[in-house]
Amino acid sequence: MKNIKIALSLVLLIGISSCDDFLSEVPDNRTQINTPEKISELLVTAYPSATYMAIAETMSDNVFDSALPDSDIDNEQSYNWEMQTQMGLDTEANFWSASYTAIAAANQALEAIDELGNPASLNPQKGEALMARAYSHFMLVSFWANRYNPATAAKDLGIPYITKPEGALLVQYKRNSVKEVFDFIEQDINEGMKYVTNGYKEPKYHFNVDAAKAFASRFYLVKGDWDKVIEYSKDLGSAPTTLRDYNAFNAVAYAQMPIEYSRVEQSTNLLVAYPNSIWRRGFTNRFTLAGNRVDEILGTDTNIFGKSWAIRAAGQYNGGQTVLVPKFYEYFKVTNLTTGVGEPYTGIVLLSNDEFFLNRIEAHVMKNQIAEANTELEYFFATRTEDYDPATDKLTEAKVVAKYPVIEGEFTPYYTLTPVQASYIKAIAEARRRDFLQEGIRWFDIKRFNLVVTHNTYEFGQIVKNNVLVKDDKRRALQIPVRASDNGIEKNPR
Repeated sequence: MKNIKIALSLVLLIGISSCDDFLSEVPDNRTQINTPEKISELLVTAYPSATYMAIAETMSDNVFDSALPDSDIDNEQSYNWEMQTQMGLDTEANFWSASYTAIAAANQALEAIDELGNPASLNPQKGEALMARAYSHFMLVSFWANRYNPATAAKDLGIPYITKPEGALLVQYKRNSVKEVFDFIEQDINEGMKYVTNGYKEPKYHFNVDAAKAFASRFYLVKGDWDKVIEYSKDLGSAPTTLRDYNAFNAVAYAQMPIEYSRVEQSTNLLVAYPNSIWRRGFTNRFTLAGNRVDEILGTDTNIFGKSWAIRAAGQYNGGQTVLVPKFYEYFKVTNLTTGVGEPYTGIVLLSNDEFFLNRIEAHVMKNQIAEANTELEYFFATRTEDYDPATDKLTEAKVVAKYPVIEGEFTPYYTLTPVQASYIKAIAEARRRDFLQEGIRWFDIKRFNLVVTHNTYEFGQIVKNNVLVKDDKRRALQIPVRASDNGIEKNPR
């Protein structure tokens, strides 16, 4: 009965329909995970089989009403920061479910390692399982809880942190506090970092050493431990050659760009995944990157050197009403040749050196290491600017302060910013916004910096709805999916 008990305990978190395939396994392969090879095979499933990008991007200020006549219900609900009511691909409920399913796989691998005597030969698998478990919990708490604030974290509702396969028939999961979740994540990172390795046939589909460090830098950036961010990123150097080469990227044929972006051969890509997703088709949504608003993000006025960005939205769709950045390659796996039925999978980059480098620059700013931040931020902008001239395109404190002036109450993290820090943090956040356009990363900055976002809805060219996500808005923490809350998971206040 062990296999059934383990499966049913997940029902409270991910819903019965999500467990259909899980329950139909006869016998349950996880009860036979008794060799290193089988543990490694299991860990392939320790990464979410869904993506958060559609959810996060649509909630951000990168998205506008394109005025297309029809809208998808999921797209409209995310745009209005409403709870999604569907359980399809690229939805909140699906990402919640996929994340906890990935956590279950990591926990099963860790239990199997323990049952085999925890031998040193299985340390690589142990390290991967710990990092994968930490990653999924981090993504869950980032969406379904209030932003991290040490002053309130002990009382803020987090998410259930699951550390073992349950043996009871049904388990009533309770939400850990945000502090508890962050403490558990840190424990898993610290332990997992001892064992992670690059010894994989395809290391970038696993938590390799650099991917683990990049994830740790993201975690500690949110937590405000600047020394840790700098420690994990020290090997990057001040002018890393492993950032994305936009000259090479823009030189390939347009049809090849989505394939090129997420290729494991790209030196910047540290962790790549192919979740079950149709996010590549996001340009068909009404609420997306609108053609008439794209210059607000990628226009020359937004470049600190006043030049064109090497990052550009190369695809124009729906008569130019919507725009696609050519990043996402969709692989459609046909499961029935007669009917053409199949499953879509989209290549995405989960962790990269580009983000890793920006994390370190931000840590330099918060440590008041402005000279280091200048050198590194200038280098970063240079790699993203067309016709960059190192003789004339110089980054100085005066230029950063002038380009990104302090607006009272705009950036309000839980920690204090000096005026100079505020200007640099805005510069870095704007750099991150452009670099990861349509990848959802902007939402995490909106949340941790408590940025105000306005989403307007138009009819016949007139604003009919002016929806503002104010500071500390309760909608910044997604509502717990219905199937989870129906099974006892406490809802977020509204």
